[in-house]
Amino acid sequence: MRRLFLILSLFSVIAIDATAQPYSFPVLKGYKIKSNYPVYTPETLWDFIDGAADGYLAYGFENVHVREYKNGKHTIKLEIYRHKDRNNAFGIYASERSPSFRFINVGAQCYKTNDGSLNFFKDRYYVKIRTYSKNEKVLNELESLAIKVADMLPGDSSFPKALSEFPESNKIKNTETFINKEVLGHEFLSEAFKAQYEIDATLFSIYLIEKDNSEEVQETAKAYLAKTGLSPEDASEGKYVFRDGYNGDIFLSWKGAQMVIIQGLAKDQSAIANRYTSEILN
Repeated sequence: MRRLFLILSLFSVIAIDATAQPYSFPVLKGYKIKSNYPVYTPETLWDFIDGAADGYLAYGFENVHVREYKNGKHTIKLEIYRHKDRNNAFGIYASERSPSFRFINVGAQCYKTNDGSLNFFKDRYYVKIRTYSKNEKVLNELESLAIKVADMLPGDSSFPKALSEFPESNKIKNTETFINKEVLGHEFLSEAFKAQYEIDATLFSIYLIEKDNSEEVQETAKAYLAKTGLSPEDASEGKYVFRDGYNGDIFLSWKGAQMVIIQGLAKDQSAIANRYTSEILN
């Protein structure tokens, strides 16, 4: 009987831990915190954001906790999305960001719109705060709540390290993103950072893929070249330009555990491609 009691107690602890609240939601003066939402998981996210769920699931979504802050007729809604790592949290955040937004200093990066929305990411968390109120005081309180939430969340307030590899020259600010799956529409290309550039009215994109070792990069390169009917001459590193039926002219280079793909430049603009490729890979 004692053993049965201990087993039952253990299951009770596990059940409690599984449903325990992982966050200490910060107090916002004058507001009451209400929770009328379950914890949404990959299996139930459709119930919360319907058609947008696919995008979040593609970025390693794990769960979202929702709270409402109410002060009379005014409501502020807080959503904390947890993803599998910093890269994926940044990826979903960046996919909903525009370079034209107004950025403020919260978390790793944060933007605030004129329609009552404020979004930021920190480490593996993507946080969305919004209100439909037009009251200026309420709109300012979004930022106060964001600062408190950012302080509450664990982890490091920094961008993914790979973003520092991109050259600054001619880069369009705040166009960086992370694509977890099907880069350029290809199943064999995954986990790429991307930034957009402009030179003399020519827009182009640079993709950076970093693997654990050079062998993984070589296999990825071979798969891409095979798709276009080519094969690498050098197994350790290479530099190719070819036509991708879906994406136009492609400059592909790799060295060690890094691969660079440039899309948007014509073949006769190889000097530009070589300049940026060399700066990243060297």
